[in-house]
Amino acid sequence: MKKIASVVVLSLVLVTLLAACGNGDSAKNKDSKKDNTLVVYSPNSENIVNTLIPMFEDETGIKVELVSAGTGELLKRISSEKDKPYADVMFGGLNKSKLTNEDLFEKYTSKNDKEMLAGHQNIDGVLTPYITDGSNILVNTDLIGDIKVESYEDLLNPKLKGKIAAADPASSSSAFAQLTNMLLAVGGDYNSQKGWDYVGKLIENLDGKVANGSGAVHKGVADGEFAVGLTYEDPSASYVRDGAPVKVVYPKEGSVYLDASLGIIKNAKHKENAEKFVDFMTSKEAQDVFGNDLTNRPLRKDAKLGDHMTPMKDIKTLEEDEEYVQKNKDKIVKEYTELFTKKQ
Repeated sequence: MKKIASVVVLSLVLVTLLAACGNGDSAKNKDSKKDNTLVVYSPNSENIVNTLIPMFEDETGIKVELVSAGTGELLKRISSEKDKPYADVMFGGLNKSKLTNEDLFEKYTSKNDKEMLAGHQNIDGVLTPYITDGSNILVNTDLIGDIKVESYEDLLNPKLKGKIAAADPASSSSAFAQLTNMLLAVGGDYNSQKGWDYVGKLIENLDGKVANGSGAVHKGVADGEFAVGLTYEDPSASYVRDGAPVKVVYPKEGSVYLDASLGIIKNAKHKENAEKFVDFMTSKEAQDVFGNDLTNRPLRKDAKLGDHMTPMKDIKTLEEDEEYVQKNKDKIVKEYTELFTKKQ
């Protein structure tokens, strides 16, 4: 009887041990599954996140939780959560001139950094540029007729009076970028009289017509409401790709390109997965998609470009003093507003 009891006790001990091992494995698997995630904050368009994030998930097996909102709102969240960060990566909405809170981000340089175009690499060790966008002129080919539009100077043609779409630099970031681009391209800097004289003449040729937002500018040209628009490359390239009666003109005086970057949030819970995300967005696979399938200019040297995009080597580019422009934004906008009021 004692022998039977001993066997029963031993059996119960073995069962308990096996159960404990099983529970330990389950807990381990659960933790492993939990760690195989990544929380991404992003202000990017649906086209970008809906295309690139599923690609990353398929490539790595990492499940992404996406939180979409405006850049300002997301940066405020990152700051308020700095003691216990919820997100791991800020995908887009960052550039070196606006990064006044560098302490909120980890230092990380992608393994692909050397493959990026000169001048568009991770210089400070924190932000990783992955795409860039520049100011340009969008022309409706059905409406322009024999009017030459190759430069900013050409926009002063009296035949274009009232036919140019432009937004207010005080309320549109792309319109402000276009303004500083013009000042630099025509005047050589942001304070030259030559540059501001040009802006004054352009305002007169707008004939009081100001679009209610950046979207109304490129849409107005594509829809035939305006012959010409002062806009930026991403939407312009999308109209070309989709067969609209438009062409993109890069002003002979030069175009400024500003990078969009991503960064790993300080003390991220899934830092290793975040590093994989940064590496993926700068990989040839992702960069090819940006330039070939989407309408965002990639920054990798060997990235493919679709027919709807002009190679960077064929565009005259200018380098903006981003730090100066950001510090003096209110001053520049005020001067433009006063000039616009004066010219009415």
